[in-house]
Amino acid sequence: MPNLRLALCQIDPWVGDLVHNGEEVVRLARQAAEAGARLAAFPEMALTGYPVEDLALRDSFVEASRSALVALAARLAAEGLGELPVLVGYLGRSEHPSPALGRPAGAPQNCAAVLHRGRVATRFAKHHLPNYGVFDEHRYFVPGDQLPVLRLHGVDVALAICEDIWQDGGRVTAAREAGAGLLLVVNGSPYERDKDDVRLELVRRRAAEAGCPLAYVNMVGAQDELVFDGDSLVVAPGGEVLARAPQFEERLLVVDLDLPAATDANPDGQRLSDGLRLVRTDLGGEPLPAPAVPAAAGTAPRLEDEAEIYAALVTGTRAYVRKNGFASVLIGLSGGIDSALVAAIAVDAVGAGNVHGVSMPSRYSSQHSRDDAADLAARTGLAFRTVPIAPMFDAYMASLGLTGLAEENLQSRLRGTLLMAVSNQEGHLVLAPGNKSELAVGYSTLYGDSVGAYGPIKDVYKSLVFRLARWRNEEAVRRGEVPPIPENTIVKPPSAELRPDQQDSDSLPDYDLLDTVLDLYVEGDRGRDAIVAAGFEAAVVDRIVRLVDTAEYKRRQYPPGPKISAKGFGRDRRLPVTNRWRRG
Repeated sequence: MPNLRLALCQIDPWVGDLVHNGEEVVRLARQAAEAGARLAAFPEMALTGYPVEDLALRDSFVEASRSALVALAARLAAEGLGELPVLVGYLGRSEHPSPALGRPAGAPQNCAAVLHRGRVATRFAKHHLPNYGVFDEHRYFVPGDQLPVLRLHGVDVALAICEDIWQDGGRVTAAREAGAGLLLVVNGSPYERDKDDVRLELVRRRAAEAGCPLAYVNMVGAQDELVFDGDSLVVAPGGEVLARAPQFEERLLVVDLDLPAATDANPDGQRLSDGLRLVRTDLGGEPLPAPAVPAAAGTAPRLEDEAEIYAALVTGTRAYVRKNGFASVLIGLSGGIDSALVAAIAVDAVGAGNVHGVSMPSRYSSQHSRDDAADLAARTGLAFRTVPIAPMFDAYMASLGLTGLAEENLQSRLRGTLLMAVSNQEGHLVLAPGNKSELAVGYSTLYGDSVGAYGPIKDVYKSLVFRLARWRNEEAVRRGEVPPIPENTIVKPPSAELRPDQQDSDSLPDYDLLDTVLDLYVEGDRGRDAIVAAGFEAAVVDRIVRLVDTAEYKRRQYPPGPKISAKGFGRDRRLPVTNRWRRG
């Protein structure tokens, strides 16, 4: 059987930075060529970054992408890489009108192209367009209608883009009909908790359906709320994992595949499943035997649950800070578990020397909370200062005479103002410490603890916050390092400390109960009656549902944060702010 050495290039593209992304393609293509690869594949829309959202509607950006693709082909050839076929995703245009969709010729498309010998050898567009969860591709793109098959070194390689394998039929079935020896899929598949297991089972199923190995290359890094975990892999039609890249790391995965010889049983232009038209591109090359020294592809171990989630939070935070041009971050350190976990994430994301913490005690701040904040700073090495808010608070109270909740929220808003002032003065990006449980029920103060540009634990329920804090400390011990989060911070009862002896349990149900109901209501979209029928007390469910529904206006104003769940607040869960439906 002919052998094909394939390189899957797991990279982190930056949305809109065509120059940077082109340089990354050249860099990894050179490494692939040096490793003896005969075909290199990059992720979905690697040249533009992904997702581009409404940038797809700007003619200037589409044309810049198309021009950059042609220039990249020439650049690869000029640097001696022209003999290596390179598959790369980009933003393109349709050649023909789509009357059924009401779209003219030239409408945007999510495309990929093969670059070879200084030219664009073939182009094709994504066939299945996702329009659920975080995806809005029907808003932007026209679907493709081809099954592209690349012939090189005596092997036929069918090509597809991400959603093409998440939907039944389409290019998977068409690849089998065309007798392809390999199905190669380029992806921009965002991270969700446990998605690596879901993805593996999907790829196994599609490889069996296609009747050939399936190679899946995915991006890493993050874009706003979306985190990309890589997890590129190659699976045999029988389900065996032939190679797998690590999660959350840029990596070149090189694998040798013995594949069936190409045949001419199916003529070019033949109509296949879903009306796809077979389009062959022959790049030539004699069939190659298996190399004497096979590529050491390997199968990277999977991360445990807490390690995987923590890596996603660090990846999202690092990407947001760096890609938005910041060098440092600022956090209000209360001594509580949320700000402590955010600080640990920040230190791991951008380095302790680039993390600044401010303790802002009031008359209600306990000494142990002040001590815990200082202890965390000492453990992590982040820059630390204390700025009491008592004088500011007293000045406001002398003028306004606030009481009750207004008095409590004033303290939080003074801290928010102080953080934003330091940010303006010193150029740090402010990180908001709110967790998903608090955001769900509105247990936060607008323009107070909700201020900031990014919320690293926005999609993390409080019960998971505690587990992640313990995991991070245990990981530090395993490495022989100082645990970053003080034990007292983890074991003490949570409190906002805005009035004497305040605890979260004064205002909210136990977090384990709260989070269980929230998971059913938010992630599961279960209504009030269904949750009560599942065995939860009606009064508790009514209270939680009411709190969630009335806090939508607060969540709309909260900063973005890394998505780790199946349904994060923001891009996933979209409910009207003004809403009279009260049955959940």
